[in-house]
Amino acid sequence: TLRMLLPALLVLLFCFRGRAGTSPHFLQQPEDLVVLLGEEAQLPCALGAYWGLVQWTKDGLALGGERDLPGWSRYWISGNAASGHHDLHIRPVELEDEASYECQATQAGLRSRPAQLHILVPPEAPQVLGGPSVSLVAGVPANLTCRSHGDARPTPELLWFRDGVQLDGTTFYQTMLKEGTTGSTESTLSFMPSRRDDGATLVCRAQSQALPVGRDTAITLSLQYPPEVTLSAEPQTVQEGETVTFLCQATAQPPVTGYRWAKGGSPVLGARAPMLEVLADASFLTEPVSCEVSNAVGSANRSTALDVLFGPILQAKPEPVSVDVGGDASFSCAWRGNPPPRVTWTRRGGSQVLGSGPTLRLPSVGPEDAGDYVCRAEPGLSGLGGGAAEARLTVNVPPVVTALHSAPAFLSGPARLQCLVFASPAPEAVVWSWDEGFLAAGSQGRFLVETFPAPEGRGGQSPGLISVLHISGTQESDFSRGFNCSARNRLGEGGTRVSLGRRDLLPTVRIVAGVAAAATTLLMVITGVALCCWRYGKASGSFSEPKNMVRIPGSSDGSSSRGHEEEETGSGEDQGPIVHTDHSDLVLDEEGALETKDPTNGYYKVRGVSPPTSPDSRVTSLQPKSPGIFNLP
Repeated sequence: TLRMLLPALLVLLFCFRGRAGTSPHFLQQPEDLVVLLGEEAQLPCALGAYWGLVQWTKDGLALGGERDLPGWSRYWISGNAASGHHDLHIRPVELEDEASYECQATQAGLRSRPAQLHILVPPEAPQVLGGPSVSLVAGVPANLTCRSHGDARPTPELLWFRDGVQLDGTTFYQTMLKEGTTGSTESTLSFMPSRRDDGATLVCRAQSQALPVGRDTAITLSLQYPPEVTLSAEPQTVQEGETVTFLCQATAQPPVTGYRWAKGGSPVLGARAPMLEVLADASFLTEPVSCEVSNAVGSANRSTALDVLFGPILQAKPEPVSVDVGGDASFSCAWRGNPPPRVTWTRRGGSQVLGSGPTLRLPSVGPEDAGDYVCRAEPGLSGLGGGAAEARLTVNVPPVVTALHSAPAFLSGPARLQCLVFASPAPEAVVWSWDEGFLAAGSQGRFLVETFPAPEGRGGQSPGLISVLHISGTQESDFSRGFNCSARNRLGEGGTRVSLGRRDLLPTVRIVAGVAAAATTLLMVITGVALCCWRYGKASGSFSEPKNMVRIPGSSDGSSSRGHEEEETGSGEDQGPIVHTDHSDLVLDEEGALETKDPTNGYYKVRGVSPPTSPDSRVTSLQPKSPGIFNLP
């Protein structure tokens, strides 16, 4: 039943209110308001169906019910009270007016919502530290500080501008004086000044909601910078030996205080002016000339290299090359010149061009490629420079052994055999060998080996070696057998056969034969004379004694066994005397002279026998060694 009565009660209440009239209410309530300091603030308030007392409160404090608000000289209430308008005015607005305001209908018990009054304080013109002209050094990082003082509300923003363009790279700081208030604000601009910034104008602007256009403070930059240098050479391209003039120009703030010149990093002594004259040479191509200019801020330098024309200069000689036979060989040499020289390769003693450029390559070299190779550069345009450099190619091959001429030797005398060895690399040893032995160095019995460098080597090979085999007291076998001279290196072995020639005693034999013939002739003469004398004596009977017989011992018929009687009676007169000559009685002494043996075995003393030199030659004397034997005239 209660649920059914509730709608009826609501209808009755509505009807009752309609008969009683409309209750007081707000037609307009105040809103939050922002006002510049010194301007006028107006907070609206309008009531309907209310004709009673209306008052304003500030932070809860009642300002009063009168329209002119006594005690508040800058405050008043405006509007038609009969129509319910009760607007609060404040002029000029001060900082103390910033508060929360309410409009109240006290008799109706109505209160408006609070309205916050905000006071805006425009910023003052900022201050740039060091202004209005700030001195900076080009190339040195700089910090410009802009500071804003006062009670600006809200806190202003500090911005930097150059030529109307806002600059980046700023840092913002705030300094708090007390709680809720700002003492000052700062903005720092960091940048790297350059010479182009000299005389530039920078603007620091403080702007906020209170002053959107902001307030500006301008400064002028005064830049100090080290010298900016330009260096020129006249002429830039020059022949070696010609004069070149260098000119060093600079702008600087503060002014230039000095000049210094250098070439290739080494100071040019005595050069202190902005101009330098030199004689150009090849070194200027790689050793630039530099000019250093100084002032109170710093220094700067510039350098330039000349285009110097010069003839070829040898920078790197070719190096000797050693290659095994069949391998590839290459030589390199470096010539420097401007313009670059033409480099050719030839073989020493030849005119054929084997290649051009800094490198010569020889594939699959053989022994015939060994030799000296020449790297040549032609003189430059000036006719100066140029030349040649050479290097040797050694082709490594097995040893090549050659027999050298050896003099013939006498039997039982000394002998000397020689061989010549060329090898690259050098042989490990040179060995002489024969039937019963071998020898590489030192002595062994009758044999001695010596090895020494040859006076000259083959082109492109290591110096040769001469190995000598000495033989003392030669034997018959030495002349019939061969001697081997051999050598070995890491590439192989080589050798040759050397024979010993024999020296005959032919001239001596001829002398001995001549002497023997002379002796034979002499004996025949003696025999003839003796025979004649014997026949003469027999005929005259004057030769009856045995002492008239001439006896020549050494005959080959064995007549020595005959008796004395046979000799005295002359029973053998038909046979005549028998004379023999034996050339073996002639021997050769060490000096090569001929010595004659006594054919009578001492029966006669033969003083001297020599071959006849003329038809008148004769035996000088024969002396008997015992009585009964006569000297023949």
